[in-house]
Amino acid sequence: MRRLYDRLLDSLNISGRELAVFLLALLLAFSIWLIHNLSLKYNDYLTSTVIAQCNLEGHTAVSINESDIIARCRATGYKVIMSDIKAHRKPVTVAFDASVMRHKDDDLFYVLSSDLTEYAHLIYGDGVTLDYFVSDTVFFRFPEVDHKKVPVHPVYSVSYMPQHMSDGQLEVIPDSVTVYGEAFRLENVDKVFTEMIRHTSLSSDVQGLVKLEKVRNLRLSVDEVHYIIDVTRYVEESRTLPVRVINVPADKRLQVFPSSASVLAKFAFPSSGSELENMELVVDYDDYLTSISGKCPVKLAGTPAGLISYEVDPVAVNCLLEDR
Repeated sequence: MRRLYDRLLDSLNISGRELAVFLLALLLAFSIWLIHNLSLKYNDYLTSTVIAQCNLEGHTAVSINESDIIARCRATGYKVIMSDIKAHRKPVTVAFDASVMRHKDDDLFYVLSSDLTEYAHLIYGDGVTLDYFVSDTVFFRFPEVDHKKVPVHPVYSVSYMPQHMSDGQLEVIPDSVTVYGEAFRLENVDKVFTEMIRHTSLSSDVQGLVKLEKVRNLRLSVDEVHYIIDVTRYVEESRTLPVRVINVPADKRLQVFPSSASVLAKFAFPSSGSELENMELVVDYDDYLTSISGKCPVKLAGTPAGLISYEVDPVAVNCLLEDR
């Protein structure tokens, strides 16, 4: 065989080195031709096997069946070849919005070709121009699962600039979510938690998105919630005010000791500084009737404009009931 090879080279007057160069050039030319042709755009029918993922109330998150979706597309030769290869491999999981998943019966749902257009890049990949879908309707099965609705409990660590505070509780939207899973697992879940929300030195309102903590072996209807922290600037005012007794029957007299208390109030900025001058502290006779120790809480009568919160010292006073 070797002698035949040498004779062939001699007859062609080609040295072994020249043949190697020729073959290398031939391989390079073929590679350039192949790359050029694979980069050209072609119209062809592409097939993709799809598993649907969707948050449907009362059903599993992922379909138990696969569906072949066929479409006429314009793509490079490389994309066409890869599409044929992928069609015989692992299916593509596509996350559909619940609004496009139409219910047929029981656990059977379907998607119309008109709704598939926005998912073409997920089904066939980027760089593919869709002409039209051959598959008019695609069906998926989502078996039913147990579920229940539970509140969202925000977990947070927040600090404020001096003379700033939260105007109410941290709010999350939505404030409840649906949890899916086996019945015996759902029994032990009465709320879900957010990941830690951290903010420092706040002086203005803040909002954002926070992920929910995953619950093992269970699925949540949403992965994250919107949170809002309203921040207000305040001014502190303090006064020592007399304590007045209210709702006492005409034939009774209720004395309180001490007869005055200090109040520290926070008002929304700006403040005139005189909101507490016309206010008073009171003890309600009805509270005395339900008191076991004979002490009654001291309250601020009415709600001054701009009042955010207040503290009274002492918080309760001793009461002595007498007949008139």
